[in-house]
Parts: sequence; C-alpha cells; structure tokens
Amino acid sequence: MTRSGMFCKMWFIAFAAMIALSGCNGFNSQSSDISLQDMGPAEIYQKGELELSKNKNKRAAEYFGEIERLYPYSEWAKRGLIMQAFAFHEDKNYQSSRGAASRFVDFYPADNDVAYAYYLIGLSYYDQIDDVGRDQGVTRNALQAFRVLFEQFPNSEYAEPAKLKFDLAFNHLASKEMEVGRYYLKDGYYSAAINRFRIVIEDFQTTKHTPEALHRLVEAYLSLGLTDDAQTAAAILGHNYKDSEWYASSYDLLTSRGLSPGAKGTGWLARVHRQVIKGQWF
Repeated sequence: MTRSGMFCKMWFIAFAAMIALSGCNGFNSQSSDISLQDMGPAEIYQKGELELSKNKNKRAAEYFGEIERLYPYSEWAKRGLIMQAFAFHEDKNYQSSRGAASRFVDFYPADNDVAYAYYLIGLSYYDQIDDVGRDQGVTRNALQAFRVLFEQFPNSEYAEPAKLKFDLAFNHLASKEMEVGRYYLKDGYYSAAINRFRIVIEDFQTTKHTPEALHRLVEAYLSLGLTDDAQTAAAILGHNYKDSEWYASSYDLLTSRGLSPGAKGTGWLARVHRQVIKGQWF
C-alpha cells in the first residue's frame, strides 16, 4: 500500500471512531428516535428496566419518557410515567421525579399507583432534608404529601412508611424551633425564646422535644421574673413527664428559689394545664 493510501485508511478509521464515540455520548434523541420508533412500547419499557438494573437511572428515565412521547395514550405510557418518576428519584433528580409523579396523579387519579406517586412526591422533598439549619419549606412540603397519602389511601402499602417519615419530618420542624429558641435563650432574648418554645408546645406537642420546651419555658420565665408562668410550665412538665431529666432540672431550679410546680395565673400555660388535667392536649 502506498504512503498516501495508508494515510487515507488511517484517517477513515479515526473519523469512524469519532462518529462512534459521539453516538455513545448521552441520549441522542435523533438517532434513538429512528430506532425506538421501530419498537413497541413494551420493548422500550424493557430497555428502561435494563438500564435501571445497571444503575443507569438517568438513561432509564429517558427511555420511560420516550414511551409517553411515542405512545401517549397506551397502558405502557402510564406504566412508563410512574417508572420515570422512580428512575429520576433514584438518580437524585428530585425536581424531575416530583414532576413526573405529579403528572401521573393528574393524568391517572383513579389508578392503583396514585398512592405510590404521592409517596414519591413526599420522598422527593423528604430526601432533601439535611439538618435543622436549612430552610424548612421542603420539610413542610414533605409533610403535606405524606399526609395526603395516609389520609386518602390508608390501606395502601405506602401508608405506614409515609406515617413514619411524616413523624420524622414533624420532629425535624420541632427541632428547628428548639434550636432557634435555645439560641435566643442563651443570648438573653427571653421573650423571643418563649415564642419559639410556645410553638413547640402548641403545634408540636406530640414530638420528643416537648419536655425540653417546657423546661426551657421555666428557665425563660424565671429569668423574666414571671414566676407564675414558670411554676405552671413545671406543673405541666411534671404531670406528663415526671420521670424525665427535664422535670428534675425544672424542679431543682424552682425549689432553689423557694418555689414549687403548680398551676398559677390565667395565661396561655394555665389554659394548657387545664386541658392536660382533663386528659386533653388542645
């Protein structure tokens, strides 16, 4: 072979390799459309499942989305849409997962998988909750989605997991209020601290943070010289959490000043105390 002929052959091989590599880069809609249009929806669905099994979740989501595009009114489009929501969630693309799950709820409100769609919507928010210092909007959105699930679909297999995550997210919100309240209390902003602890008592009374919130109220009210409110907070704490470390601390704090737990005055805590004595909590 001549030198020029060898050069031409090498150039052709290099050019062919570049074309092959470019075809492997991402989901090429033009080339894939040609091949996918020759396939039925079941075949495309199987391709999506195959990609999922290889943890290629983004690629799987694209295949499932192609079913909706190419066969929009088929049963496979419905199955593909909920699987697309799942694949996006596995890929940690929470916004796209939420979008696909929300479309499923809108398009197929009577389908058996609607409960799972709500679960994915809740998870798309829940899995973005990092720590108590972040904005709580995602936490509240997760609570809303999970509440819809276990209230509207109580017999669903996803109801119990949703309740568990709801409780954890609910505790998360209470943690945020406690964190801010402690900060205010430490820096001497007692009224601001009381407002935060009051939120925990009134809105998050079923969480694990309630005993500490009551004790912090005792501390804050004593710092302000409002002994009636401090004694009432301790009385509520003793009635509900008598064996807790928080009640022991509150009791010691009061007795060191010649005071004791007991319902006093007519403030908001006195109303709470009356409800507690009656066996109710608001």
